[in-house]
Amino acid sequence: MPSLSSGSCCASSSSKSLNSKPFLNSFLSREPSRRFPCRVLRILKAGCSSGGDSNSNETREAVTNYAGLRLEETVDINSSKLRIDSWISSRIVGISRARVQSSIRSGLVAVNGSIVHKVSQNVRGGDKVNCTIAELTPLRAEPEDIPLDIVYEDEYVLVLNKPTNMVVHPAPGNPTGTLVNGLLHHCSLPTAAVPDQEVIFDGDDISDDEGLASRLGGASVRPGIVHRLDKGTSGLLVVAKDEHSHAHLSEQFKLHSIQRVYISLTCGVPSQLAGRIEIPIGRDLYNRVRMAAMPGTSGRGHARHAASRFKVIEILAGGGSALVEWRLETGRTHQIRAHAKYMGIPLLGDEVYGGTTGMALSLLRPRAQPSYHEELSQLVSGLDRPCLHALALGFIHPHTTKKVHFSCPPPPDFSEVLSQLRKIGSEKLQSSDNLT
Repeated sequence: MPSLSSGSCCASSSSKSLNSKPFLNSFLSREPSRRFPCRVLRILKAGCSSGGDSNSNETREAVTNYAGLRLEETVDINSSKLRIDSWISSRIVGISRARVQSSIRSGLVAVNGSIVHKVSQNVRGGDKVNCTIAELTPLRAEPEDIPLDIVYEDEYVLVLNKPTNMVVHPAPGNPTGTLVNGLLHHCSLPTAAVPDQEVIFDGDDISDDEGLASRLGGASVRPGIVHRLDKGTSGLLVVAKDEHSHAHLSEQFKLHSIQRVYISLTCGVPSQLAGRIEIPIGRDLYNRVRMAAMPGTSGRGHARHAASRFKVIEILAGGGSALVEWRLETGRTHQIRAHAKYMGIPLLGDEVYGGTTGMALSLLRPRAQPSYHEELSQLVSGLDRPCLHALALGFIHPHTTKKVHFSCPPPPDFSEVLSQLRKIGSEKLQSSDNLT
């Protein structure tokens, strides 16, 4: 199998199924002539169009700002029990659920004449709902001229390669220098209400299920952000540039139809070379700054259903490490990191989840010739983030409805460690086709 190395990103679009050709293998075998270099772009409009809707301009204007929009409607008598935020979202085309939830918390929604504040309150057939969409809270992030590694951009979406150790959006601990600050300088983005309370770590998908806005109190604004990557995780991330695109992409994340392929370097090798792990994930009861896999707790407490598929691509350093491909079925906070720890193969460089320098070297040194020890120690001890990279991303374009694919190889720190581990020993396995 061709080597993974840092280099150029790749984008393609297709009307075929996202799963018709495993993306990792396709990317690794792609001819250089079909790639284009990642660089900071301003506007790249060649890739996608509005899809031929004659009313597209009118539609785009209509979804720019929902502030003050009123909904007065009776729930269908034949409807089953539904969450109030879900029902309202289904009645206003293109609006994000986070925007609806902000309106509920602001006291702008009433059921049968009584104001409701819980976004999870149920409505039933015959209930009369009155809703006014809230004004957006002024954005707390300031534009900053931060270089962005943009892989693709049109007037609706933007796909970029997030560098390591960049936080996605401002929080009390990271008020500036975030991806959102850079995006605001680069282009105009839709705003959607979300909590102002700091999240301990960046998570994966903030659009999953209830979404971040329903899990925390308060309100601020996150422009265009549909999902996130951990601070230390590098790789592909999609941003919405209008509210219709935001709602459309959020729904794809909610339905888990977004194709996401990650690669990691692990401490040790999984006992099974390929498989599926389905273990709920919740906040660690003994360490509140991390998540934990919690067998048998789905639906109880704060643990939530989580499923990941994995496959060992290459056994490295005589079994001291492995290059592992991950495909997410759900998008819980720190899902790959928590599942890897549960499997006994924490990611290299992941001090929070057990992938410490000491553990890594205890596995690698006995398998390496003494001449490699010093360089190996320097590389491993120099890691300041988990070796995890979002390699590939595929989704349905919210305006053209075409399936689009993007890929970007790992950055130099990941590739350098991988190269050193290969010098100690490498056993390449069968291609990543037919992932279990």
